Amino acid sequence: MRRTVKLATTAGAFVAAGAVATVLNDRHRTSRRRRRGEDVEFGSVRSTPLSVLAPDGVALHVEVDEADRATPTIVFLHGWVEDSDVWHYQRLALRGRVRTVFVDLRSHGRSGRSYAGNSSLADLADDLETVLDQVVPQGPVVLVGHSMGGMTIMELARTRPDLFGDRVQGVVLVSTSSGKLMRSSPALRYLVPLLRAGTPMLNWGRRFNSYSIIKRWGLGPNAQERHADMANEMILRAPTRVLMDFYPNFVSLDLTAGLRDLGRARTTVIGGTADLLTPIKHARVLADRIPDAKLVVLEDVGHMVPFEAHETVTKAIEDVLEDIES
Repeated sequence: MRRTVKLATTAGAFVAAGAVATVLNDRHRTSRRRRRGEDVEFGSVRSTPLSVLAPDGVALHVEVDEADRATPTIVFLHGWVEDSDVWHYQRLALRGRVRTVFVDLRSHGRSGRSYAGNSSLADLADDLETVLDQVVPQGPVVLVGHSMGGMTIMELARTRPDLFGDRVQGVVLVSTSSGKLMRSSPALRYLVPLLRAGTPMLNWGRRFNSYSIIKRWGLGPNAQERHADMANEMILRAPTRVLMDFYPNFVSLDLTAGLRDLGRARTTVIGGTADLLTPIKHARVLADRIPDAKLVVLEDVGHMVPFEAHETVTKAIEDVLEDIES
């Protein structure tokens, strides 16, 4: 009986603390939003959505920004607990100039839910191949992936090497890794105890001062407040189950088998020296193992490179486009 009362009291304390933290977070979030001074509100850039059914029936949310120049098409893939809004700046910069496709990965953003058993990188690569078949049936393609999105591209190169150098003529890998990630990622090691504690503890932890946590582990020391706030807003949209379901992909990550074939496409690898999730040495390994890959190193930039160094990412994409068209 005493144990039951103690557990109930502890649970009640967590609920109360979570409620207070949520109220405080909401107040701070509102204040930070007012200070952003955005020309275009984050999360407002949209186009008519398409629903693409994955091979196992999961409905994938896809948006296409058409342009007078129909080819090549750039396909953007976001990372773990993100959504296609991570490409906010690139989408604005390239809109109307080139055809672009933005995919919410399964269980992320507006896409349908998958579960632990169908949340592997192999599932994501199958999804990407399906999107290419249905949304980009003709013409050359440039694939751009951040973090887990980059891993999805590497997995596709492993399972469908024939696509690279032919259909896929360009690749931009941003803040990502091909393997041995758990050994060198301080942020993932920090997350492990929360994952092991289970969903209730993780839910509480995510509500409690999430902005400071994301700023500390996801961005560089000189990151602008607006970029940390955008990352916080986006990541909090992802349900906690997404953390749980996709985490096993990183435990024994090994995507090296597809790197040589991926190199048949014009490839750029981008990484930040302050990235605690996918440390810069992973970008260097990728650049070494992908034939003729170009490496872009960003000093004091963290994991959220598409926000922190958005102009550099856009320029890298433009350079790849120029190379494959010349």
